[in-house]
Amino acid sequence: MNNNKNRLARERKTIEVMLKMYCKNHHYNEFELCEDCNLLLKYALNKIDKCVFGQQKPVCSECKIHCYAKEMRNKIKEIMRYSGPRMLLNHPYLAIMHIVDKRNHKNKYKN
Repeated sequence: MNNNKNRLARERKTIEVMLKMYCKNHHYNEFELCEDCNLLLKYALNKIDKCVFGQQKPVCSECKIHCYAKEMRNKIKEIMRYSGPRMLLNHPYLAIMHIVDKRNHKNKYKN
């Protein structure tokens, strides 16, 4: 269970880092998130905290339940498309661990 808690904490950190990277380069806020990005971060963190899968939560891209509202899902996809490739250069540990988490989930529930 401790590994899952660590994974969820890492997922929270990853989404925060991705949003900061996106906001800094698109909304020119170097030290804090703009209002829209801050609202999206709060929304995303709330979704992680309230996930019906709890500690067994898959990465969102592998989830069978799409709990994000359509507008928020589109925004987060845009941010991930921009920030995802840049994460390997700027935050390699978080990027690699996200890939590992995704792969582990696929292997765990493979039929």
